[in-house]
Amino acid sequence: RLGGILKISTIVTLLYVALALAAGYYGRSLALVSEGWHNFSDALSLLLSWLAVYLQSRPPDAVKTFGYHRSAVLAAFVNAVTLLGLSLYIFHEAYLRLLQPATVNAPVMFGVAFVGLAMNGGISAALYRSSRDDINIRSSFMHMAGDALGSVGILLGAVAIHFTNIPAIDPVLSILIGGLIIWTAWDIVRESLNILLEGLPRDLTLDQVIAEVRGVAGVVDVHDLHIWTLGPRMLACSCHIRIADIPPSESGEILRRANHVLGEHFEIRPT
Repeated sequence: RLGGILKISTIVTLLYVALALAAGYYGRSLALVSEGWHNFSDALSLLLSWLAVYLQSRPPDAVKTFGYHRSAVLAAFVNAVTLLGLSLYIFHEAYLRLLQPATVNAPVMFGVAFVGLAMNGGISAALYRSSRDDINIRSSFMHMAGDALGSVGILLGAVAIHFTNIPAIDPVLSILIGGLIIWTAWDIVRESLNILLEGLPRDLTLDQVIAEVRGVAGVVDVHDLHIWTLGPRMLACSCHIRIADIPPSESGEILRRANHVLGEHFEIRPT
């Protein structure tokens, strides 16, 4: 189901990109051109997310022994870095337009932005539920939600240009869209880079985990603890647990209780 949503969303977004760019150049609206290229990056984001959903469903093999779960995280990182680069292009074009203002076709700007708001809002709603647990889908959701907010800004800007005839409103809107792009992308860059560098997952500390495992009956100490993220909803953990001086037959029960604690408190479960 998620793959189908991403597929349809990619196709619809590409159609809107063509509309926004054509209308932007025709109506001399840098805000629409910026919105068009922003949506093109969204189409790339959705395409990569679609590919990542397919890859992470593939089972491990003799080469990729952990499977392909990291493909989703890599897609999120590429998407977010692409957005940061795009924002620099928008800032540059907005600066040039402020130096040489151009007359903007406000009705065309308004109509295309209205279509964009309906499209981006619909796709965001479709991705919202899956975005809460999957950084790959969340990166696409943030793209689309940011575009929906950008469309609202363009709608208001078109109305303002129509009644005030101030062309500088258009590049100012582009700058605001660029800032919105950076805001939506930066958190994804940080989290995905942390995962790719095998950092500790967000909202988790080693002290928490050590304290819970030490509380298991029979456990004396925990050391050499490592926790990292393989992919969406999949944490990995390795550690050494020193147990009390008990018969070897009871060590399996201690391991079972330790795994239960890790699963219940931190969603770290044996595979």
